[in-house]
Amino acid sequence: MGSRSEVAQQSEKPQRAPTLANVAERAGVAISTASRALSNPGRVNAVTRGRIEKVAAELGYSPNWQARALTSGKVGAIAVLVSDVTNPFYFGIIRGTQRQLKASGYSQLLIDTEESDQNEDDLLHRLRSSFDGVILAASRLSDRALAKLADELPLVAVNRQTRGVPSVFIDTPSGVVQALEHLVSLGHRDIAYVSGPATSWSNESRWRALVKAASARGATMHRLGPFSPRLHAGAAAADAVLNTGATAAIAFNDLLAIGMLQHLAARGVRVPEQLSIVGCDDIFGADFCNPPLTTLTAPVEQAGRLAVTMLVAQLDGGSAPGQRQASVLPTYLTVRSSTGPAAEKEI
Repeated sequence: MGSRSEVAQQSEKPQRAPTLANVAERAGVAISTASRALSNPGRVNAVTRGRIEKVAAELGYSPNWQARALTSGKVGAIAVLVSDVTNPFYFGIIRGTQRQLKASGYSQLLIDTEESDQNEDDLLHRLRSSFDGVILAASRLSDRALAKLADELPLVAVNRQTRGVPSVFIDTPSGVVQALEHLVSLGHRDIAYVSGPATSWSNESRWRALVKAASARGATMHRLGPFSPRLHAGAAAADAVLNTGATAAIAFNDLLAIGMLQHLAARGVRVPEQLSIVGCDDIFGADFCNPPLTTLTAPVEQAGRLAVTMLVAQLDGGSAPGQRQASVLPTYLTVRSSTGPAAEKEI
């Protein structure tokens, strides 16, 4: 019989970490099935996946991501690029991508490009070894640069439509036409568009949609800007709108619109009695600013989830014939108190 010190030494020996083979054996499945259940849950039926996940939790098993990278060539991470991480519009996209990536067995690498196409391109190439694929939320790259990038690595673009690039498009051009129709119904015929960044693809598509719709409805559109899509830019934007004599304005995003409301209040301009304001995105706070903001509401979190689903399909073996390469999500106008009947102009 061993001494007490020998028994103590044996009990202090570290236990071996559970392996994938241990999980598979206890769950009664093949190792390949256990691997798929833990790394790509959508490819294993719910009952089997649940049993494997339960066993993994009981054993305290966690995947060895470094080993997976060596055997599969993947690092288990997806880069999600946003143009301004402080903009509440991106909160829903970040939440949607993170939840769907977790369910698909990937971690999220969040990158803020600071509204710069140069930063976007540089960061993607510099960090290439750190991710398996990319989700670009409101990319600032040109169509040509984006198409070239799509040939180099797996990606999905959100809020963008470029030939040959898988995309999830939030249909704000149709949304701003709804906003225009709402304003025209209130008697507005002189309307300003407060534009966002010059490199924003959605900014240009909205303007084209507004010009066409205004012409068909007998309204005049003024294009102002470009303005930074941030709260502080609302003051300059509001002054620019007042200088046009327009009775209503459609802003590129809610941050600009809310900044305009604040500045107009400081100047004693009553909204909507003297000027109606429409935003875009329906961010947190849009419904309790003063006055509550009429704005476009979009399924932003759904866009993030769908982008991940499309990207994971690419990574799991490429796009099959007939597989969805583009998806369009509708937007709708949420009418609140920042819009009202057009004020009569003084003669």
